[in-house]
Amino acid sequence: MNQAGFWDDHESASKISKQAQELDGEISTWEDIGRRAEELAQLVLAVKTEDDKSVLDDVTNEANKIGKELDQLERILLLSGEYDRRGAVISIHAGTGGVEAQDWAEMLDRMMRRYAEHLNLDVHEVDRTRGNEAGIKSVVFEARGAWGYGKLKSEAGVHRLVRISPFDAEKMRHTSFALIEVVPEIGDDVNIDLKDDDLRWDTFRGTGHGGQSVNTTDSAVRVVHKPTNLSVVSRSERSQLQNRQTALKILKAKLFAKKQAELKAEKDKLRGEVLSAEWGNQIRSYVLQPYQLVKDHRTGYESPDVKAILDGELDKFNEMYLRWIAKSKR
Repeated sequence: MNQAGFWDDHESASKISKQAQELDGEISTWEDIGRRAEELAQLVLAVKTEDDKSVLDDVTNEANKIGKELDQLERILLLSGEYDRRGAVISIHAGTGGVEAQDWAEMLDRMMRRYAEHLNLDVHEVDRTRGNEAGIKSVVFEARGAWGYGKLKSEAGVHRLVRISPFDAEKMRHTSFALIEVVPEIGDDVNIDLKDDDLRWDTFRGTGHGGQSVNTTDSAVRVVHKPTNLSVVSRSERSQLQNRQTALKILKAKLFAKKQAELKAEKDKLRGEVLSAEWGNQIRSYVLQPYQLVKDHRTGYESPDVKAILDGELDKFNEMYLRWIAKSKR
């Protein structure tokens, strides 16, 4: 940052400056905890008589506070993936089942947004396709901020809901599925080979909340990567140029994630670990009737507090997932 010409490229300089600020904050946090712990140790050593019991009570309270802060910091230490520090792109797709699955997809959209906001991430919607009667068929949004991908990747996979349907006059119990995809934001520092001939661009009338021009001009875009048939729609920005930039950025992230998944699948195949991506391979089940329970099928962790979890309180599921990943790498 002290080099001459650092601010000539303002966008790159801003990113580096922000990263430096985040690292500085992490270091300061650790130094602060170390200082406070040392002060507590000195207080304990200074206690000579029973009259100092009130001091010990203060020490205990402060020690408990430090312990909770260390738990939060330990979770960051579990985020050891190469791209964990980046923001994330989240896509949610309703499974088969019509209005039931589309309503479930919208419930997951709300859950993920609330969790992202709890993590102090900036949520920016890119595209939304509403259901015919209720819910959504799909939604794509960005969760911008430090550690976004690392803290949200635990939610990637198929989510299963069991409940008495609010859309069924006979009040029968239904099972619904929805898929959550989480990929890291990819910047210019990651080389993704994209040829113009491999891309097909479509434009159409926008329907988002980006401003008046969104609904009166062909500002929405769809980009299709012909070799893989991956496609991205962006309709939330005011101009077609902005939507093209957003769509291209997310397409790069999806292509990167696809390449990483192919490499992992090849390694798993060599090790004899093959798991097909079918609806039956859900990562988590949410049961609302006849009892209430949310269970993660990877870690075995479960909780009866379904309401809180659907309100975005996913910290414990995230922590157990990160510990499960760390254990599997040993």
